[in-house]
Amino acid sequence: MPTTPGTGTGLGAMIRTWRDRLPPSAAGLPVPRGRRAAGLRREELADLAGVSVDYIVRLEQGRATTPSASVVASLARALQLSTAERDHLYRLARLVPPADGAISDHLPPGMQRVLARLGDVAAAVFAADWQLVWWNRGWAALLGDPSASPSRLRNFARDRFPVDTGPARLALWPVTEADRDAIDAAVVSDLRRATGRFPQDDRLATLIRELNAGNGRFAELWATGGVAAHREDHKTIDHPTVGPVTVDCDVLTDGDSELKIVIMTAVPGSEDETKLRLTTIAARPATTPN
Repeated sequence: MPTTPGTGTGLGAMIRTWRDRLPPSAAGLPVPRGRRAAGLRREELADLAGVSVDYIVRLEQGRATTPSASVVASLARALQLSTAERDHLYRLARLVPPADGAISDHLPPGMQRVLARLGDVAAAVFAADWQLVWWNRGWAALLGDPSASPSRLRNFARDRFPVDTGPARLALWPVTEADRDAIDAAVVSDLRRATGRFPQDDRLATLIRELNAGNGRFAELWATGGVAAHREDHKTIDHPTVGPVTVDCDVLTDGDSELKIVIMTAVPGSEDETKLRLTTIAARPATTPN
């Protein structure tokens, strides 16, 4: 018989408990005056996790008990779970938690709080293998919403070194860079650095194997043996609504997980800063990553 939410230790009860404890302000959501709910509402959790409200209801009521790994990962991020709590959620869903030493897509609570306070500044988070795991409304407004692409293909290295001629996966508008060759080399060198940190990670190994076999430019740069981190860049996005927007692209790296926070900003007081604000005003609501 399904466990009543809030009274047990099953999957539904724990989702409800974690939802009730997370104030909407910690998730970057507005708190209307007179609001009674101290934690997240089901609708808010559904929006943050990129699933339907009905699915959240069914999970909490015990009518859905085997969510996919991608849904569990999205719920863990939306609920701002610690690593131990995330692993517990995986086990409650009858899934194996991510292995120690594997690349993590999990955003720790502290990082999520910082990201929520950035507002509409264009920001995204990539895993150590340059897999896109989170983005905000400002990012989608500036570069186009990447949610239409399959999750596996939302990878910056795959975008830079394509092995096919499929549609754009991360940026829907044309992007130019001040020094494309330097950025190519930096991304490849950063991936080699990741192999030292995560030598047993299957996803990283598969990515490098496929790019080496399918993209000559990647293979050429990989053969040089460079090891470095990708820290900054300058880009111009040919936005369809406001025209060209030149931004500074800064990459901040989290500690052990090697998560990369990528933030795009324009020079204060410049025409580009005005255009950057206009992209957010003109954009449709972005789809929550999953």
